[in-house]
Amino acid sequence: MGGMMVHEDGVSLAFSELRKESKDIHNRIHSVAEDAAFVDQVHRSYPRIPLIPNMRCGAWYTDPGTASNERAYFKSTDGHTGNWSFNLRRPNLHILPLICAHAGLLLVDSTRAGKRVPDALSKTVPIWCAVINRAVLKTTPDMNTDAWNTKLYTPPGVVSAQEHDQIEQKLDGWADDLAASFYVLPKIQYPLRPIWISPSTTVFPKFPDTDAERRFYPVICISASKQVLDGMERRVTGFAYIQGSGDDHELWSMGLTPAQFWKHKATLLHANRNELPTLVQTLTSSTNTLDARTNSNASFHPTPIHHVHGRLSICTTHDIRSSIDAELAVVYLSSTDQAPPAFKDRPCVLCIQIPQGKKGQHHFLHSVLPQAIPFILLHLQNARRICIACETGTDTSIGVALAALTKFFDESGEFCGEYKGENVLSTSCQLYQKKKIVP
Repeated sequence: MGGMMVHEDGVSLAFSELRKESKDIHNRIHSVAEDAAFVDQVHRSYPRIPLIPNMRCGAWYTDPGTASNERAYFKSTDGHTGNWSFNLRRPNLHILPLICAHAGLLLVDSTRAGKRVPDALSKTVPIWCAVINRAVLKTTPDMNTDAWNTKLYTPPGVVSAQEHDQIEQKLDGWADDLAASFYVLPKIQYPLRPIWISPSTTVFPKFPDTDAERRFYPVICISASKQVLDGMERRVTGFAYIQGSGDDHELWSMGLTPAQFWKHKATLLHANRNELPTLVQTLTSSTNTLDARTNSNASFHPTPIHHVHGRLSICTTHDIRSSIDAELAVVYLSSTDQAPPAFKDRPCVLCIQIPQGKKGQHHFLHSVLPQAIPFILLHLQNARRICIACETGTDTSIGVALAALTKFFDESGEFCGEYKGENVLSTSCQLYQKKKIVP
């Protein structure tokens, strides 16, 4: 009995050490750099095709100096078995012109231990390609249907034949929904077709350079991370390679962002294991200090949403000043509970703390919107302008603004004075895709 307890204690200690190593920022950063080098190798093989990350994870592997400014958002959950979907809230139509202009796309993502290709690339993107192809066929009169390929392509050895068939049966329904929506599909000359490349790929495929030879636009799905046993593999250079290191970075990054990683990449990779945490803290704190100092010397100019005559505007939390005029109300969204002291107990300022990562998504639906929407309505009714601020000015502030647009304004941008409609999120995302809130 005593021997069994010692054995169990040993196993528990081993698992504890593995978990500790998997969250070690030194291992993570060097693993990301190794995967990013592979992504760069693929990109150099297709220099004319733009490279974009699949958010959020893909941003760690794509060098902002060589990648396109566009971003894609294909969720793995839309490709999970039994949960397949073409989600009209995130149709990713904004990347179609990029694909057409360059005759293809390189899309980067990764996955953790247990898979060679993430579900976002193995199923969500194939669904997207097939649905787009079928919707284009349904909405384009006099198209030559024989030359337009609407098949579903999934990676062999990753998606089973049974799952492939189950997905294929749903494609026409999703295409009908897209064709019936008010999204305007751009004209594309060739159908889309997903292609997969991972570190286990031995030969990169070649594609025609001329329109005369071209039959489709390749959407090249790059799975950046090497598949390894138990998700971890020792390197002779002194770190443990962690498969899919860019995923769930809130668990390990100590506040470091992909943009900061790429800006200070050489410095971070040359730091030893012991000094790296202090270096990261210095880089992240100095960035925040610089942002605050820069913003303290600038005028407060939130970005107005012109469609509603500037009654709603968006900015970062760093942009907010204590001197808010009487005609402005503020929704202050932050991952910390340290709002500016001048905002305390001010009735025209609503401060909401939002957890980082996936917890924040749940919190947004169940806490942020229920607090922010009534606050916004009250101050709109009192003829105040509303400024919605989050840490980047491009994240939760956008979501709240979209919900407010849907609830309180009509199609011409006029304030309705009351709630209208209940389906806040789907309509909001459709408005965003139609660029109705672009400043």
